[in-house]
Amino acid sequence: MSEQTAKKLFWLALLIVSMVLVFLLGSVLTPFLVAALIAYLGDPIADKLERKGCSRTWAVIIIFVVLTLALVLGVLLLVPMLTAQLDLLIQTVPKFLDWLNLHLLPWLQSYFGIEESAQLLEKIKLSLNDNWQKAGDMVGVLIAQVTRSSLAIMAWIGTMALIPVVAFYMLRDWDIFMWHIRDLLPRSRVDLVVRLSRECDAVLSAFLRGQLLIMVLLGTIYAIGLSIVGIDLAMLLGLLAGAASVVPYLGVIVGILAAGTAAMVQFHDWIYLLPVLVVFGVGQLLESLFLTPVLVGDKIGLHPVAVIFAVLAGGQLFGFVGILLALPVAAVVMVLLRHMQHSYKTSTLYQDQLAEDQ
Repeated sequence: MSEQTAKKLFWLALLIVSMVLVFLLGSVLTPFLVAALIAYLGDPIADKLERKGCSRTWAVIIIFVVLTLALVLGVLLLVPMLTAQLDLLIQTVPKFLDWLNLHLLPWLQSYFGIEESAQLLEKIKLSLNDNWQKAGDMVGVLIAQVTRSSLAIMAWIGTMALIPVVAFYMLRDWDIFMWHIRDLLPRSRVDLVVRLSRECDAVLSAFLRGQLLIMVLLGTIYAIGLSIVGIDLAMLLGLLAGAASVVPYLGVIVGILAAGTAAMVQFHDWIYLLPVLVVFGVGQLLESLFLTPVLVGDKIGLHPVAVIFAVLAGGQLFGFVGILLALPVAAVVMVLLRHMQHSYKTSTLYQDQLAEDQ
């Protein structure tokens, strides 16, 4: 066996062993992966604070104080509002079915010749009410079961408490970890691996630190705009449209359809579709003219299709751990594919084919 073949087999075996360990240790790895994500997102901020004269430890402390305050404010402000919005949504669905029966179906029948389905809608409404009642009972049973299971509660609390502790130490020693990893690399491949790692970081940060922030800001803009219009489900619809913005134009389409339907059910007047269109039009202008150029710039992030496939595939293969690993793995794969494409186009195989075509 040649040395080159042995190296390939070694890296293949290492990959297989890593995948098996991820599969077997998924529940143990979850808090560490969440902590690593927090450390990765906080490292640039800590570096900036260090350059301003803070020690690394104090920089990390400042970051965690800000994150804790933001989390507490988010829980105190957003959770009650979202709970109220979900309760309102449950009350709105029967009204939506009534609106379909009284307004939309007669219009469709008169203009397109579609037969009325009042009985079908009534059955759907009764079925939804029955299922919601059962779902509420199931939630109560589940909460009671979890409450009786003190071990499950203790394990969950322990996991949640472990995340900030691990994240603190990982963020404090992030640069040291990176130095040790670089020191372990084969000396002949250090420059190549460092260059590819920087490309992976650029791709991943363009999505995590850019696109996800854009999603949050768009969701906030949509929620505020729909609140000004007077739509009751403004926050829920705004967050839905913001989350769907991970795919270009999908957030606008989903938001207009959902908010337009909510406006029609609430006000029973087509004129309210105009302010809904204005809200999402303003959001798109802000995204294209300000948010994307400032937060993402000319970085090439992960393609939305790649993101969706990576998250679904990771969740299918490794559960929640796979979802956490999906984006980093997708970034690495994308960079490696670009590197392979560049290597192929500079190879004699591609150049010979190009010469033959000419």
